Parts: sequence; structure tokens; C-alpha cells
Amino acid sequence: MTRLGFIPLLIILLSGCALTPDYEEPKVEVPETYSSNVEQGESIASAYWWDVFHEPELQNLIRSALEENKDLGISLSRVTQVNAQLTSTRANQFPFLDVTGSAVRGEQSQLLFPGAEIENNYTLFGNVSFELDLWRKLSRATESARADLLASEAAHRQVTLSIVASVASAYTLLRDLDEQLLIAQRTVISRQDSLLVIEQRFNKGTVPELDVNQAQIDLAIAQVAVSTFEREIAQTEHAISILLGRNPMAISRGVPLKEIQLLPDVPTGLPSELLQRRPDVVASEQKLRSETALIGVAEALRYPSLSLTGSYGAVSDDLSDLNRGDANSWGVAGNLFAPVFNWGQLKAQSEAQRARAEQALRNYEATLQQAFREVADSLVAVRTYDEIYMAYQRQAKAARNAERLSRARYDAGFVDYLEVQDASRSLFNAELNESASLRSKLNALIELYKALGGGWSQEVQAENSKTEEPVVQVTSQHSK
Repeated sequence: MTRLGFIPLLIILLSGCALTPDYEEPKVEVPETYSSNVEQGESIASAYWWDVFHEPELQNLIRSALEENKDLGISLSRVTQVNAQLTSTRANQFPFLDVTGSAVRGEQSQLLFPGAEIENNYTLFGNVSFELDLWRKLSRATESARADLLASEAAHRQVTLSIVASVASAYTLLRDLDEQLLIAQRTVISRQDSLLVIEQRFNKGTVPELDVNQAQIDLAIAQVAVSTFEREIAQTEHAISILLGRNPMAISRGVPLKEIQLLPDVPTGLPSELLQRRPDVVASEQKLRSETALIGVAEALRYPSLSLTGSYGAVSDDLSDLNRGDANSWGVAGNLFAPVFNWGQLKAQSEAQRARAEQALRNYEATLQQAFREVADSLVAVRTYDEIYMAYQRQAKAARNAERLSRARYDAGFVDYLEVQDASRSLFNAELNESASLRSKLNALIELYKALGGGWSQEVQAENSKTEEPVVQVTSQHSK
């Protein structure tokens, strides 16, 4: 009896024995700060997207994209798929119960069995099977599946963040193109008026034909720009429509580009926050956790496994007798499986899994480094595009005055039309550059918001439940 009692105790001890250590977060090199030139307060990424993008029409577009974008729907269905896979994998840790029943009526051959009669046979059985989690093989498989679920949820948040940033960037491009089209149309009208005046002067013999030709050239350049911007506007509207999950359509506008406001301050927070805030970093770490857990599964396959089965039911030749005690039938069994000749094969599979885990670790480190780089690049872009925009503002202001003065000098007969042409082209280019640089400045802020993780931290998601604004988020009972 003492020996028999030792067997269950040994099984319990082996069930809690893991062949590999529990997962530990990898030690990575994280800088203390992004730059000494940026604020270190609460990160801009902690703000909701509707607090970052104040333009009402842009907010409506983003909401529509979060509700109808096809890529977002695909990523959400993947989360559902992986969640179901986790439930299936976790079920292996619990007993399985099957119920079988049969009813057979037949007669043997009279030639082989003289006097054989028609026989009835009825059976009803319940079968229980259970694999003991020796070496924690099954729990490691569940750990891997749970990490896969968390990785898919992080990937879904990454898609969401990318869509928010893509809609915002496409909308600023659209408003920039609208502004550039207005500049081109205004320039066409101005140059048409100039051409008309010059043609009248040429007809009177006061100016050479060269002035007419130069004015015609300038008008054609502006007309080409109008057609170009019209084409690009239509194509940008089509791109936004796809982001919204719709067929190509016209996109409604809000305020002009110069009136679009983003958060005035761009604090970054600490670099260490990226480890929990950036969805792609979180997803890569969960992938590492999953591959690490699978090492334990691969190692456990090299050692014996033990499963228990049991059945209980009734067998009778009469359906009404199935509930009689003497019709009962039962059995229990223990099955031990131990690999012998394929030990080397299983060892190779374990080594291959360790290599996959090593790859996942390097991918995590590379993803984190890329995240630091994107933040650093965005910070440089925010600073330099702001400086560029202010310089183009000064240039456009000076170009407007220069164009006005050159026309006055030409009308007074002090200069030829070449000076007016140069001033007009400079003004046209300066106004286009001013608009484009403003869009670049806004896009730099959008990219910084995206690079920092874009308001998808756990704290923001928790606070979201207290607000009325909708944010797409995925939760699972297995995530906790």
C-alpha cells in the first residue's frame, strides 16, 4: 500500500515539474531620454486621438475608418481566430468526456451456426480520457497560445493606430492640394489678366511680341498646375475612401489647411514607455514569449507521457434492461508512452524551437531599436519642418511684395517683362512651398504621435471606458 500510494504522489510532483524555466522579460538597452531638446512630461501619445486631431471633419473621417475599414475588420477577425485557438489548446489540460451508444439487431448464418436466432445488442457508455500534464507540456502550450492572442491583439491595435495616422495624413494632403489648387487657379486668373493687357499693348506697338510669348508661357505653366492638382485631389479622395472602407467617392472638407490645429506641445515621455505603449513592440515581445513557451513543449515531447482512460456503461440484449445493475460494464486504464528510437529526432526538433525563440528575441530587439529610431526621426522632423515652414512663410511674404513692385516697375516702363516673369514664378513657387511645408509640419506631428504609440497605453484604454468617445479596442478573458 505504501508503494501504491507513492505512485500518485510521484505523478503530482512530475505534473508540476517544468523542463524549462519560466519566461523572463529580456534585458534590453533603453536610453534614458530621446533628446535633451524635448520635453519629458506626460507623452503626447497618452492623449486620445480626438484630442490630438481637433478638426471636426477629420474626426468624423477617422471614426468612419475605425468602423468600416476592411483591414481593421480582418485584423479583428484574426483576434477572434487566435482566441478560439487558445480555448482549444487550453481544453487539452482538462478531461474529455464522450458518450457512445449503439443498437444492433442481426442473425448469424444458419449454415455456420445452426439454430442461430435473431439477436439484439444495446450499449450505452460514457468514456473519460485525461492526459496528465507531465513536465508541464500542456500548460506551456496554453502559455504559448495565450501569448499569441496578446500578440494578435497588439497587432490589431497597430493596425488601428496606422489607420488613424493614415487618415490624418491623407486628409492633410487633401487640404494641401486644395490650397495649392486655389493658388494655381488664382495664378491662372492673374496671368490671364496680364496676358490680356500685354496683348493690348502689343497691338498698340508699345511692347514687343516677346512679352506676349513669355506671358503665354507663364499662363500655360499655371494651367498645367491646375490640371495636375485636380488629378491629385481626385486620387487622394479615392485613397481616403478606401481607408474609410468605401468605394471611391468625394470627401467632405472642414477648415482650410492653415486652420487645422494639433496639440501645440509635443512631450515624448520616457523611452522605456515604448516597451508597453508601442503595439508592434508589444506584439514582438509576445511572439518571443510564445516561442519560448514552445521550447518547454518540445522538451516535454522527449520524455514519457501518461494518460488515463475510463469507461462506464451498460450492455444488454434488451433495451429495457440497460438500467439493471447486472448490465453494468466498466473499465479503467493507464497508458504510458515513452519515445526510444526517435529520441534524436525529438532532440533536433527541440533545438530547432530554441533557434526560433532566438530569432524571436532578435526580432524583438530589432523592433525596439526601430521604434527608438522612428521617434528620434520624428522629433527631428517636427523641429526642422517647423523651421522650414516659418522660412517659407517669410519667403512667400517677400515674394508677394516683390511681384507687386515688379509689376509696378513694368507698368511704369522701367523694366522689361522678364523681371515680372521671374517675380511671378517666384511667388507661385513660394506659395506652393508654403502650403506644402505646412502639411509636412502637420504630418511630422502625426508621425511622432504614431511613433510614440498613439494613445493606446493600458491607462488610456482604462480611461476610455469612462468617456463617451468611441475607441476600438479588443479585450479577452484570456488576456488577464
